[in-house]
Formats: sequence, structure tokens, C-alpha cells
Amino acid sequence: MAAVDRLAMYDKAEQSLHNARIEEFAPLVKRIAYHMMMRMPASVQVDDLIQAGMIGLIEAAQKYDSSKGASFETYAGIRIRGAIVDEMRRGDWAPRSVHRNSRRIAQAIKAVEARTGRDAQDAEVAVELGVDLPEYFSMLQDSNSSRLYSYEETFGEEDSNIDASDTSSAFASPFEGLQREGLKQALAAAIAQLPERERMVLALYYTEELNLKEIGLVLGVSESRVSQIHSQAAARLKARLAGWHSQ
Repeated sequence: MAAVDRLAMYDKAEQSLHNARIEEFAPLVKRIAYHMMMRMPASVQVDDLIQAGMIGLIEAAQKYDSSKGASFETYAGIRIRGAIVDEMRRGDWAPRSVHRNSRRIAQAIKAVEARTGRDAQDAEVAVELGVDLPEYFSMLQDSNSSRLYSYEETFGEEDSNIDASDTSSAFASPFEGLQREGLKQALAAAIAQLPERERMVLALYYTEELNLKEIGLVLGVSESRVSQIHSQAAARLKARLAGWHSQ
């Protein structure tokens, strides 16, 4: 058999494998998309996330190298999440007011907790901001979706055997790696000090990978309330980690 024919057969077999992986792991895209909806603004539809995630899955099928040591599912999960996040960033949906409100919420939580010496309650933060509770919850949801750091990105799956050029979590220098490790430690300590229900929501969402509906069933509350608790936890963490660089 000529070398050209053998190469053509190899290419055909490789493409068949790629297609089989895409078909097998398409449900993973949907699961990740629904899971990430909690972090998205209300204007984003789950179909948008699924579409972006499918692009990530296709890229994963094309670039996966089993010799790196990671399973395809682990690698695909990283690529799918990365593709969704990249698409949302390209959309540039968040106006400046959202980022400004995110800072205001963190400052209000910090002020209330400094004054009372305990966890700030929703109503107290709303009063500090000069808004009613529905408006505060709306601000929380938007700021949660645009926050500058992500628990998932900090504690998300990593594999040192995955080529750094293929992941957005790669470090440009050892110093940046030390910074990330410092943030992990500070974040873990801050999470341990959260109110019990907020800790539970974070654990169910990031560790157990449940979606809004599933967490709501566990806690006996609505999906919107789960989203509010998650957003409150994110805002509280942002307030408490504001000065971690200088520690």
C-alpha cells in the first residue's frame, strides 16, 4: 500500500475518532452550560452557552493528546468552560455601571461587617447602599456574573500534564503561580468563614457540580433564591479578599 493511501486511511480513522468523541461528550456540553448559567447575566440564554461549548468540544477533539496523561473528559471540560467564558468576554455585555455596583456592594459589605463585627445581612447591605432588597438582589446577580475573580477558575480542574499553551489557566511566570497559590489559600480561609448556607451553596455548585434547580431541591428554596445566595457569597468573598495582595 502506498504511503499516500496509508496516510489517507489514518486521517479518516482520526476523523472518525474525533466525531465519535464529539457525539459521546455532547451531553457534557449541555451539563456544563446549565451549570455555568448561575454566573451569567439574565440576558444570556443557555443555548448561547451550549453553542460556545460545542466549539470548545470540537477543539478538544482535534487537539487532545492522550500522551499528556489527562483523560479526554477532563481535557474537554477545560476547553468547554474556556470556550464559554471566552465567548461571554467577547460579548462585552457588562456596562461600567455593573462593575461600579460590584465595587459598591463589596464596600458596603465590608463597612457593615466592620461596624457590626458579624456577617452582613442582605437587608443591612441594601440599607448601606440606599436601595431596596429587590434592587439589591438585581445588583448582586449582575455583579456576580462580572466579578473579577472566579472560585471555579481558582479551584477548577487543572492537570499539570496538559500543555499550558492549550489552557487559559497557564501561568506566564513562577511568580504568577505563587500569586495564584496565595489566592487559593486566602480564598479557602475566607470560604470557611462564610455563613453556613452560603458555604453549602458553593460546595453543591463547585464541588458537587449541581445546577440551580438541583441545589434548590436540596435546600428547599427556589432557583432565584439559590442564585441570590450564591451572588451574596461571591460579593462577601470579594469584600473579604480585597486586600489579599498586600497580606
